Amino acid sequence: MSRAERIALAVLLGAAALAGCQTTSTTTTEPIPDTGSVKGEATDPRNRARIHTELGAAYFERGSVAVALEHLRTAVSADPNYAMAYSMLGLVYAELKENKLAQTNFERALSLAPNDPDINHNFGGFLCRTGREDESIKYFMHAISNPLYAQPWRSYSAAGLCSLAKNRLKEAEEYFQRALFLEADDPTALISMAQIRYRQGNLEESRKLVLRFNRLVNPTAESLWLALRVERKLGERTAEAGYANQLRRRFPNSREYQQLQRGEYD
Repeated sequence: MSRAERIALAVLLGAAALAGCQTTSTTTTEPIPDTGSVKGEATDPRNRARIHTELGAAYFERGSVAVALEHLRTAVSADPNYAMAYSMLGLVYAELKENKLAQTNFERALSLAPNDPDINHNFGGFLCRTGREDESIKYFMHAISNPLYAQPWRSYSAAGLCSLAKNRLKEAEEYFQRALFLEADDPTALISMAQIRYRQGNLEESRKLVLRFNRLVNPTAESLWLALRVERKLGERTAEAGYANQLRRRFPNSREYQQLQRGEYD
């Protein structure tokens, strides 16, 4: 799997981390306020587990892994049958490269809630990131099969990334198209389809997709580099120079900028 594909999958998993928890991200160093009264919910084990899982997810999102683990362990201690706590533990251990512990917790979560779409999505992402791309697809598809799944395009996009990692371009293209059919502004599918169209020589379509991506989210080194190469091939030197300046200004230490300096366009 390429660096760009790993980053894209990590973004998908980051979004999935909070899918089953209603938390608010923060970049401050202040403690995250309790989502409910942690002191007052001891009489309800499930509620206690839910609250500590939400807190664990929020701390994990902002990078406080040790605090996240503390809350998640409290959650499973309060209610050993709360599936989402184990799914979050799987994500945290995966981030720590503790793959055996990650798999154990994901499997425990699935044993408790085998049809939960977010848990299936998260486990599929873990499998993809650990080199088991073929195995991961069935978990993404199982997530999508749940009619209550609120964001099935996430799993289509993740399946597309895993297919790209196995160099199955046509299969990946189909997954990304399905994602965009369901959510026309899905950033992962947009940039991935833009890359595919560039490789196929469909420069106008690639340009349209990468422009849309750059307008929806903050441009990345990958998206600026792709846009630059599209404009170069189309002979639009002014636009090419504009993207080159953005790449230099925003991402001077990126691999993409180093490629630009060496003139390695393809």
